[in-house]
Amino acid sequence: MTEGDLHVRGSLALPERELRWRFSRASGPGGQGVNTTDSRVELSFDLANSPSVPEPLRARAQQRLAGRLVDGVLTVVAAEHRSQLRNRAAARERLAAALRAAMAPDPPPRRPTRPSAGARRRRLDAKTRRGQIKRLRGRPDD
Repeated sequence: MTEGDLHVRGSLALPERELRWRFSRASGPGGQGVNTTDSRVELSFDLANSPSVPEPLRARAQQRLAGRLVDGVLTVVAAEHRSQLRNRAAARERLAAALRAAMAPDPPPRRPTRPSAGARRRRLDAKTRRGQIKRLRGRPDD
């Protein structure tokens, strides 16, 4: 793993050469340099054709990111900072977070459980007490 590589999870890191950067003018505040600074950052990663991602992780990520992929390419945008450098860092972190979430293993299946007898009794007792409180709010019987 070299300096420019993007660490995703565990031993998986995307080499800098597989990342594609695009810069454009961002909207919003910027002072005098607002019309000349290309501070908006687009970071793209070709997930479908990347040799760095193992096949099982790639399949899982492609399935989970299906709505965000365009021809197998995942693109993230960062334009919230005025500095291109900070937007680059934000885009790198956003891409890593998206891939990390998409490649995470499935949660273990849920085992159905039943409330204990004591829990059922406490629940019914609480309902009874609540009903008594509400009954006492009514008009007194004459």
